[in-house]
Amino acid sequence: MNWTKLRNFINTRWGFFALVSCLFWLKTILVYLIDFNLGVHGIYQYFILLINPIATTLLLFSIALYIRKTIPAYLCLLLLYIANTAFLLISVIYYREFTDFMTMNVIFGYSSVSQGLSGSSFSLLKPQDILIIIDVVVVLLLLLTRQIKLDKRFIPKNQAVAMTSFSLMFLLLNITLGEIDRPQLLTRTFDRNYLVKYLGIDAFTVYDGLKTAKTSQTRSKATGADLNKIIDFTQANYAAPDQKMFGIAKNKNIIVIHLESFQQFLIDYKLNGQEVTPFLNSLYHGKETFSFTNFFNQVGQGKTSDAETMLETGVYGLPQGSMFSTLGTDNTFEAMPAILNQSQNYSSAVFHGNSGSFWNRDKVYKNFGYQYFFDASYYDQNANNLSEYGLKDKLLFHDSVKYLEKLQQPFYAKFITVSNHFPFSLDDQNKSFEAANTGDSSVDNYFVTAHYLDQAVKEFFDYLKASGLYDDSVIVLYGDHYGISNSRNLKLASLLGKSSSTWSDFDNVQMQRVPFMIHIPGQENGGIFEQYGGEIDVMPTLLHLAGIDSKKYLLFGSDLFSKDHDQTVAFRNENFITPKYTVVGSTIYENSTGNVVTHPSKKVQAQLKTAQEHVNSALSLSDSLNNKNLLRFYVPTGFTPVDPKDFNYKNQVEQLDKIQAKLKGRSTSLWSKNNDHSTADKYHSDAPELKQSDSGENTNEQAPSVGSTLEDTQ
Repeated sequence: MNWTKLRNFINTRWGFFALVSCLFWLKTILVYLIDFNLGVHGIYQYFILLINPIATTLLLFSIALYIRKTIPAYLCLLLLYIANTAFLLISVIYYREFTDFMTMNVIFGYSSVSQGLSGSSFSLLKPQDILIIIDVVVVLLLLLTRQIKLDKRFIPKNQAVAMTSFSLMFLLLNITLGEIDRPQLLTRTFDRNYLVKYLGIDAFTVYDGLKTAKTSQTRSKATGADLNKIIDFTQANYAAPDQKMFGIAKNKNIIVIHLESFQQFLIDYKLNGQEVTPFLNSLYHGKETFSFTNFFNQVGQGKTSDAETMLETGVYGLPQGSMFSTLGTDNTFEAMPAILNQSQNYSSAVFHGNSGSFWNRDKVYKNFGYQYFFDASYYDQNANNLSEYGLKDKLLFHDSVKYLEKLQQPFYAKFITVSNHFPFSLDDQNKSFEAANTGDSSVDNYFVTAHYLDQAVKEFFDYLKASGLYDDSVIVLYGDHYGISNSRNLKLASLLGKSSSTWSDFDNVQMQRVPFMIHIPGQENGGIFEQYGGEIDVMPTLLHLAGIDSKKYLLFGSDLFSKDHDQTVAFRNENFITPKYTVVGSTIYENSTGNVVTHPSKKVQAQLKTAQEHVNSALSLSDSLNNKNLLRFYVPTGFTPVDPKDFNYKNQVEQLDKIQAKLKGRSTSLWSKNNDHSTADKYHSDAPELKQSDSGENTNEQAPSVGSTLEDTQ
């Protein structure tokens, strides 16, 4: 097409529509590549990225095609074009300041908007932003100078409908392509980056708007009366603490180590005669450790975030998606960090070498009452230091101590590891364990990354002992969810002494066991405990160990040490397990044999019916509490609701230093107790990356995104 033909085409309504659509598509792609760090990898993902603005752009702009009159039709299209351009620019500004995308709650919330669009935010404008608006200026000038002429011929309605229909079909294709690469994209919604990467910023905004409207409708109808059944259930479910255990960890630091994708079968397991996790094995069997052999993960689609939800708040995750991502920004919580702070003056922090926006943690942690969150921006993000999912575990622990030592004691600190994560890849320089040989690389390498994690935990324990923190701390270790999925268990079966031909749903449920260990230096009455429990039981257990009665909080689990502890373990899909039976759908298995119970006695039927009703009630009431945000109506005696505005996760080292300077001789941080000197030199690691280049002092500048920091979709 030569210039004359092109110019004549642009002077038609269809031509002008095509022009602004192409221009908007082009600048959207430029923004994706230049400003948004979406973690795009591979030709397939780049292809989806290139096409994702098309459907929503055509769908939005096609509104103007239905207008018959000339000036109103052109004016409508121009306004849509300018408005979408303005939204794109504002999104860029907001992203530069918060490394996140604006949600409907941000757009319509005055405080969020005023914060997100402040004068300081506009100072983030860059010369490259001229690319976002220059085309609008050029198009307007061309119209005003009549270089582009208005076409008085209207577009037939059937053609307008055809464009709208094409847009919707293209959007469906876009969603399908996204689902192929990222299954459960719309149901799990674990990172807004993914929705933008696969569907585009406009589609994300519409999707978020629909979710927000649905949530708002549900919440607008909620009242304090909706709490009555929940209060009755949680009070009936309350298990009084064992007085011998109550308060044995009072005023001690509580350090939680999140063992990513770590399953119980790894404990004591030997591959080719070599222990996979020798250090964790020693902890598991030690008299200073309270270890639970029948402890299960209870996560749903939210995976890691579901585990955190249960551990920190005592309520279940959602039946679909992640509570962190779906409701975490606005929900009211009564979480561990806030309770420990208000009851016993604990400080709190999370250490995680991943993007702060992943699973919406940078918002949720504030609502939990976490005072500090050291995310990827506080660590050296040199490519050599990263696994596929973030900072390698040995480096996470090593590089976190310079922050940990400045926390006022007692503290509640959580370390979220990532190296032992699907697909369990590890660079050669860090491998010190031979892989299995099942033919499935994920299963084979699972043992390699688990061994690496074990080494990382040992190095951290050695530091705790050398620095003096060990004796003043309680260390909690737990596996958040399975590592090997049900679909891959058949490959794993032979390594566990089982046959893939006889593997059943019963075996899949047994594989949901994950470690739960509470290590208390100085204790001698630890050991291996066989009572059944799950992640929902962690919070009441830890509160009682810290000397805080959990009764006034609305918790769906119970103290594992209590004689009144309910040993029915609910799974998110409403299946459950008891010490004697495993129930999967309508099938009953006997735990002692693994056989199907085809003709259960009336007594067994009655027991399991009661258990099923308990499971269904627990999950339903937990969902009601979350979806309706009912904790806003419930304030326990002595508890002050958390205000997320009290927390700022920028310049946190400066915040810690100011507190120490203010407290002076009353400072309880390890740094202060070490005469204002660091204990980092007491940390010894064999991580090869440290020999090549130690990260040194952190500049607290926003580090590059770790790219595909993905949660396994198995």
